[in-house]
Amino acid sequence: MNVQTRQSLRLKNYDYRNAGSYFVTICAQQRACIFGEIKNGNLLLTEAGALAQRVWAELPTHYPNVKLDEFVMMPNHMHGIVTLKNPATSLSEIVRAFKTFAARHINTFRGTQGMPVWQRNYYERVIRDENEFLLIREYIRNNPLQWALDEENPERM
Repeated sequence: MNVQTRQSLRLKNYDYRNAGSYFVTICAQQRACIFGEIKNGNLLLTEAGALAQRVWAELPTHYPNVKLDEFVMMPNHMHGIVTLKNPATSLSEIVRAFKTFAARHINTFRGTQGMPVWQRNYYERVIRDENEFLLIREYIRNNPLQWALDEENPERM
């Protein structure tokens, strides 16, 4: 029997409850393009994409220590910058809440209760300084324009 061991994507010995900013990427289950499509560099959201976007925007309502910055829904993933203002809730809790609430809304809309919407893991990067923050913000803003080259694009040639 071949048992795969999952490698952690997290920084060793880093407390993800620390105040600071984080770049987060979350992919749809099997990278399915359920959130929209890119036309002329603009994302046209599906209802699932609009629901996920709304859940993301509402996170600070439920988590007062969270500040959201740049964000973009893509056809099969999302990117966002999350800033934790004080050590209270961990980044993993914020991502878990987003994935759970967005999946519930999307599955209710589609009539597919209990079906996975998101991949199990997510990517995060601790943003270390203002320059990196600005570069990541620009990357997020320009992401729809780069869709043809995106590794997540199933139609990429």
